[in-house]
Amino acid sequence: MIVSVDKLLNEKIAGKVIVFPTDTVYGIGCLLSDEKSVEKIYAIKKRDADKPLAVLCGNLEDAKRLSKHYPAFERYAKAYWPGALTLVVKKTSLVPDFVTKGLDTVGLRIPNDPIARQILNHFGPMAVTSLNYSNEPAILKFDAVKKFINQVDFVVDGGNLKEMSSTVYDVENAKTLRQGSIVIS
Repeated sequence: MIVSVDKLLNEKIAGKVIVFPTDTVYGIGCLLSDEKSVEKIYAIKKRDADKPLAVLCGNLEDAKRLSKHYPAFERYAKAYWPGALTLVVKKTSLVPDFVTKGLDTVGLRIPNDPIARQILNHFGPMAVTSLNYSNEPAILKFDAVKKFINQVDFVVDGGNLKEMSSTVYDVENAKTLRQGSIVIS
């Protein structure tokens, strides 16, 4: 069901999968603690079962609570958040293993999109990945989002997006895992 962000904020999303715009691509996500919805995201995307999801946060305080060593990535967070940089950091126990597939790290990001931040600040951090079938390009056009409408619970229309996927930077190993528009040197 296509809804406005205001309508979504009045819904209960426990057990639900939602699609919303980020500052890069359309994302598909659910509440961080919702294992059944995480499984549904994997099924919708046909995603490899051992590939972790990222966690999007609406603010720095949430990101700090989910990571063990904020000082290790503080300079990147201050320079690039909110923005198109996912930082792989040591996670706390607040991030479930079913989101990270048992890894002791998590990819965290604060998107620079008002709709995404409104959703994340209202509901809290969410397990999110790009909306697409695995091994296909991420979705930027709202018309392409529509093919997923019957597989998810709520879709927020953010129009057509223009960005590429975020840069993914592994803070622990000082290594870029995926190059996006932000270059870490």
